[in-house]
Amino acid sequence: MMAEDQAAAAENGEEEGGKKKSKLKLIIIIVVALLVLGGGGAAAYFLLLAEPNTEESAEKEAEVVEPVRGPAIYVKVRSMEGRPMFVVPLRSKEKTRAGRGHYMQAYVEAKTRNPEVEAALKLHMPVVVSRLNKMFSSQEFEILQTKEGRSELRQQAVDEVREVMMEKIGRPGVETVLFTNFVMQ
Repeated sequence: MMAEDQAAAAENGEEEGGKKKSKLKLIIIIVVALLVLGGGGAAAYFLLLAEPNTEESAEKEAEVVEPVRGPAIYVKVRSMEGRPMFVVPLRSKEKTRAGRGHYMQAYVEAKTRNPEVEAALKLHMPVVVSRLNKMFSSQEFEILQTKEGRSELRQQAVDEVREVMMEKIGRPGVETVLFTNFVMQ
């Protein structure tokens, strides 16, 4: 009979151990749930405390709103003769099949949002054209064949036009320079 008593005791121990494990899991789940809910409740509490009343927040929002920017103004960069594009020879390590060098043709526009800058660009167009012409003709054909090379050229054009505007009107005034047509051969 002792064997039967030991077997019964072992079964009761296993049942008690299984019950203890399931109770422990239940307690852990409850603790985790309370922590999650408590953390969320605390976060909501602090967020609601930090929220100012609606009249004050509406006034602050009105003060923070950025000024409305004017519409974009595009100024075609052209020579005094009205030629709408730049045609310049490019430096190159290789000659074309015809024995001539490479050339670039670019139609250029400057973007601003200020009518005063538009007028200054038109007034000082000969200086802008001269500087861009000089910069374009110093470029290398092989570099401009890459996307990065053309992107760098555009940034150089932006810098040149902004520099002219700084000299003439005391502010850069030009957001960007766009190539509306760009051909190399």
